[in-house]
Amino acid sequence: MKVHNFNAGPAILPQEAVQEAAKAVLDFNNSGMGILEISHRSKDFIAVMDEASALIKELCGLSDEYKVLFLQGGASTQFMMLPYNCLPQDGTAVYSDTGTWANKAIKEAKLFGNVNVVASSKDSNYSFIPKGYEVPNDAAYFHLTTNNTIYGTQYQDIPSASIPMVADMSSDFLSRRRDFSQFDMIYAGAQKNVGPAGSTIVMIKESMLGKVNRTIPTMIDYRTHIKDGSMFNTPPVFSIYVAMLTLRWIKKTGLENIERTNLEKATMLYNEIDRNSMFKGTTAVEDRSWMNVNFVMNNPELEDEFKKYAKELNMIGIAGHRSVGGFRASLYNALSIDSVKALVEAMQEFERRKG
Repeated sequence: MKVHNFNAGPAILPQEAVQEAAKAVLDFNNSGMGILEISHRSKDFIAVMDEASALIKELCGLSDEYKVLFLQGGASTQFMMLPYNCLPQDGTAVYSDTGTWANKAIKEAKLFGNVNVVASSKDSNYSFIPKGYEVPNDAAYFHLTTNNTIYGTQYQDIPSASIPMVADMSSDFLSRRRDFSQFDMIYAGAQKNVGPAGSTIVMIKESMLGKVNRTIPTMIDYRTHIKDGSMFNTPPVFSIYVAMLTLRWIKKTGLENIERTNLEKATMLYNEIDRNSMFKGTTAVEDRSWMNVNFVMNNPELEDEFKKYAKELNMIGIAGHRSVGGFRASLYNALSIDSVKALVEAMQEFERRKG
């Protein structure tokens, strides 16, 4: 049965990565043990960790001044770890508030120092990306969230700043080419485009660290994990392995080709939303996300009926987040164009029946 997986996360993964991982569960590298059973300090897994880190730096075009970490706790833990390590008690960090997760990051940062929210679209239910603001040059760092999973907005152009820049790229990491070196730190929960839930990828310049005078608990200190190669404690072995397989697929496919396909998928669906008399978008056109397409019906009373119809066609995960309502189709890297075409055809057929 063909399932069209539009879930926002954990999300669809490349089939070749899933199939290889399934084999490794039973026998990894002909070791007689599955990937779930091996020691994280075995040479076979250290090779996995090294390859995954190298692939990230290669795909992002990052120099050796960046350290790649595989941590746990999701991006939500990074909301706390970042200011703990990088925001002095008497210092200020700059944030842009563009969605639920950006807002949560701001809330955590306020526990450690001053926070200057230079831009926000909260009053408009996060329906656009703020523009035309200035970032102060005397702050510890500037934090932004490149894609907003819940509200369906995305930075199409990254603003510049003269201070260290930090990005939460959880829901669009490696979905398109960017100048990743523009940022001094990038973090991303893997469970959108890079792997299953359980590992969080952090890329950070060491120059960001060692500038606060507070005592940092060992497990929360980035320097701990840099020193021990993400193995201070037992890392999420299986999640990192599947991430490595997915990174191999991204490299083989080519980030340029992935970007082209993702734009094609998003354009196809947005064109239908704009054409179809029964649907409408929820965000500013210029800020529409390529990853998470949000839309509602002009007649809300028909939304449950369309959800039921889509489910009959094996379309999974299109219900919108409660903050927005309606529908959300997540178009992550591994989702095929055929699945987007199927959704478009379903919208067209529903219009013929009900419009």
